[in-house]
Amino acid sequence: MTLPPIVVFDLDGTLAETAPDIMRVLNVILVREGLPALPLERARELVGAGARALIERGFKVSGRPLDEETLERLFEDFLLIYAEDVASHSHLFDGVLGALDQLSAEGYLLAVCTNKPILHTRLILDHFGIAPRFASVAGRDSFPFHKPDPRHLTLTIEAAGGDPARAVMIGDSRTDIATAKAAGIPTICVPFGYTDVPIETLEPDVVIQHFDALPAAVRQVLGGANATTGAKLSAHS
Repeated sequence: MTLPPIVVFDLDGTLAETAPDIMRVLNVILVREGLPALPLERARELVGAGARALIERGFKVSGRPLDEETLERLFEDFLLIYAEDVASHSHLFDGVLGALDQLSAEGYLLAVCTNKPILHTRLILDHFGIAPRFASVAGRDSFPFHKPDPRHLTLTIEAAGGDPARAVMIGDSRTDIATAKAAGIPTICVPFGYTDVPIETLEPDVVIQHFDALPAAVRQVLGGANATTGAKLSAHS
């Protein structure tokens, strides 16, 4: 039996602009610990590697590096506070819904592979009403390993019932690109997510400027839902 092709999405900075809520919770913790709040503009350098790294980076740039015990305590606090309100200031990027609809109509499976804890991931997907669109959803704690370990991505594909030989990763960061490359899977990236360098410098297979361009980019990379092999692009779109 031939497995269907699959498109796997990162969440933060890829499907949704979630930085306002993430930074809001970080600032609650910073202020509670006697430090000033950080502006939203710092999100690109802080967000993208998970909540623990976010807290560690946030305190470091605020001039107060954390020991492991304190970091773990604040990490647990962050998870609890964030779960109470994950998306009141967040939104899907323009064109996401149309792209998901088009890809599904063309026969691609859809999945999510994110370093966000699965609880918060599902809360966000439910908030935006898009959870049923995905054949599998994997968070940081869904497996014993997480991005950039390629098994996070390959097991997400397996859980969805997709064909790893006809898979593509949609992301916004060096972590997404490193994960996909380690798995031998092509990447399509967006430039408006959370990365501290221009996404083009990280050499994804394709860069799209808007989600309206995603279905065509996926067809180019994978050769269409009915193709038997994928085709990697060297040029950016």
